[in-house]
Amino acid sequence: MLESTSSPRMSIRSVTIDCADPYRIAQWWCQAFGVPPSPEDFEGDPAALCDLGDGPRLLFERVPEAKAVKNRVHIDIRPRELTRDEEVERLIGLGASLFADFRQPDGSGFVVLADPDGNEFCVERGDRDL
Repeated sequence: MLESTSSPRMSIRSVTIDCADPYRIAQWWCQAFGVPPSPEDFEGDPAALCDLGDGPRLLFERVPEAKAVKNRVHIDIRPRELTRDEEVERLIGLGASLFADFRQPDGSGFVVLADPDGNEFCVERGDRDL
């Protein structure tokens, strides 16, 4: 049995997402998070980065096949400056699409969106919702 420690033995450096066009999708996610795109990335790059600064980076890698089934791993987003509903509308305005809506009448729940490449992610209640 492993001993309990106060800090993990490793950290997550990147969450890697397969896509058709890494540069385009990394640019989209950087715009969604409001962070600058990596100056090292370029159109046609086989991999591109969205560095969030205070957590794992989002790394996008080109794969030849199109997305065919639900993601096995996805990102959950909690808005800091907007409500969940405002953030959903903003992201749809940037090119996300509505995948599923699990909002409840009492204000709980979440919304599942898909980025322009079809990768699902959830938008949870934000700081302004609580």
